[in-house]
Amino acid sequence: MYNNVKVFLSVVGILILGVISTAVVRSGDSGKPGVPGKYDSFTECLKDKGAVFYGAFWCSHCQATKKLFGSSQKSLPYVECSTSNGQAMIQQCVDKKIDGYPTWEFADGSRLNGEIPLAQLAEKTSCELPK
Repeated sequence: MYNNVKVFLSVVGILILGVISTAVVRSGDSGKPGVPGKYDSFTECLKDKGAVFYGAFWCSHCQATKKLFGSSQKSLPYVECSTSNGQAMIQQCVDKKIDGYPTWEFADGSRLNGEIPLAQLAEKTSCELPK
């Protein structure tokens, strides 16, 4: 019986270590405070130039757009338009007449809809895109 307890505790320990190591690997640099993302300066420039990205958590095109920014997506000038239940739009987006996702709005009032390449965002805002 003592051997069974040792085996059980060993298996539990291995499982716990596996879960911890998986969480560490998945968090990567984005989970470390103070570690800059590749596009941090680009997203800051987008904000400074008045660009705003309107989207919804359930929108696959919005998720794809965020993914382009890697760990820098945390500093995107992003407005979540969907209510938490995904059934309605928040008032700010209604007032802005956002009619599709993703929508990028710029300081001059112009808009681009859909998955916009980073190079096009850089051109539109005169922000330098990191190499």
